[in-house]
Amino acid sequence: MTTTVGAYAPKPGAAPLPRMIAAQAVLETKMLLRNGEQLLLTVVIPTLLLVLFSTVDIVDTGAGEAVDFLAPGILALAVMSTAFTGQAIATGFERRYGVLKRLASSPLPRWGLMTAKTASVLVTEILQIALLTVIAFALGWSPHGNPLAVLLLLILGTAAFSGLGLLMAGTLKAEATLAAANLVFLLLLVGGGVIVPMDKFPAGAQDVLGLLPISALSDGLRDVLQHGAGMPWENLGILAVWAVVALGAAGRFFRWE
Repeated sequence: MTTTVGAYAPKPGAAPLPRMIAAQAVLETKMLLRNGEQLLLTVVIPTLLLVLFSTVDIVDTGAGEAVDFLAPGILALAVMSTAFTGQAIATGFERRYGVLKRLASSPLPRWGLMTAKTASVLVTEILQIALLTVIAFALGWSPHGNPLAVLLLLILGTAAFSGLGLLMAGTLKAEATLAAANLVFLLLLVGGGVIVPMDKFPAGAQDVLGLLPISALSDGLRDVLQHGAGMPWENLGILAVWAVVALGAAGRFFRWE
């Protein structure tokens, strides 16, 4: 008597790596968008700031329409809120509750988990940028410049802030990460050239603030989208240094439990 294996015979084993990363990325994105605090940081606050400061004459943004100055800075703020603040807080609490430790023991390798988190950040940023761009156009925004330069700025800005967020989440306690990430968000919102022009600060402070990743990103986007500049090499260089240092430090010092 012979037996045949049915068409639906079990086939134990891990799924292909790309499928695992994609599934984890979808899960990370859903969790991020369902979190009320993260949604406030990533969507509500940037949108409110863009609409408020574009329609109410609170800050002197110089010649031209206020939205032309504000929109690039708000796009930079959106990148920071997702790649840095949101990711730091979410990852910090995942580490505290042992989620990262359990995921690290799954068939998905640790670098695959970080890749999925990065993909989730990029998807969220695409949604943010699309929404903010539509709102900015409705407010009268008229951008111009090199799309490739904008793309490079956004990618390097995401890498820099993502590295800083993972470094904070992987070295501090969850409560400390929550407090520090929100504090840094507020400080960089005020002093990073997002809403208040850099020339409003003292000359000595401008030199220091100009080296921050949020300043490099917002100034670079503003140079391209508002002033039609070419490739902003100085801003790209600053962001590249931050990205390399932050991601390297995160990879070296990140603790999974």
